[in-house]
Amino acid sequence: MDPVAPSSVETRIVPFRGYETWVRTTRPDAPDPGRLPLVVLHGGPGMAHDYCLPMTALGADGRTVVHYDQVGCGRSTHLPDAPRDFWTVDLFVAELATLVDALALHDGFHLLGQSWGGMLGPEYVLAHPEGVASLTLADSPASMPLWAQGTNQLLAGLPEATREVVARHEAAGTTDSAEYLAAVDEFYTRHLCRLDPWPEPVLASFRQMEADPTVYQTMIGPSEFTITGTLGDWSVVDRLDQVAVPTLVVAGEHDEATPDAWRPFVERIPGCRQHLVPGASHTPHLERPEEFTRVVGDFLREHD
Repeated sequence: MDPVAPSSVETRIVPFRGYETWVRTTRPDAPDPGRLPLVVLHGGPGMAHDYCLPMTALGADGRTVVHYDQVGCGRSTHLPDAPRDFWTVDLFVAELATLVDALALHDGFHLLGQSWGGMLGPEYVLAHPEGVASLTLADSPASMPLWAQGTNQLLAGLPEATREVVARHEAAGTTDSAEYLAAVDEFYTRHLCRLDPWPEPVLASFRQMEADPTVYQTMIGPSEFTITGTLGDWSVVDRLDQVAVPTLVVAGEHDEATPDAWRPFVERIPGCRQHLVPGASHTPHLERPEEFTRVVGDFLREHD
């Protein structure tokens, strides 16, 4: 479901290290040559792009918007048998660099990362600063220890019975049980998406991740507040002063990405701006779409 009717939606496959990256390009009815393309990096890791599709609204001013499914999820190549050390930040940086080459974006493009995508964004800019006109970090942490610290503080705000279910099943290793998943859902409805019911794009992304949770479980763990995966020690905090592109941080008032988790972006990236969306949680682009589109759209236009 797209909020903006595009003149054309083109899908293609970009080869990457013998695998396939699925790409969706939305071009507006009236393209404006002064508007640089926007590349959207979805979260998870391992959650397909669908829940980010409403961001095509950022193309209403004549801008092309590119979504893609990172390898391991969605419509791209799945690798459920890949070893644990296959799933690295460098893998996804290299995949994005391959996509930028394939789409010939080096003359200039904007980068918007949501959640894990906002962790990947600065890693890409640090490795490949050429061509990136701006960086928008939506609902993203600057380090996983800071993320885990924040989500566990939020978990402490849930009812005691819910916390007991979480602790019991994590201790027993039964995090696939219906009781545990129901407790996680209670956390999600407060801090991931506060809409009721959840929009279909969110449900579609969750269905795809549940069908193949390899990437998420390997890099994160069983839930947003129990980090046992390969990203457990990840941090970009000490390198943020080297990010030399205009940067905007967006987060929700009730976001599972807490202020302590994203504040290093604002404090350490030169000239970085921030915008907190009242009443929203981890998906302000869905919960407060007009405000999100206005704030991010103004930022993109300023840096075209």
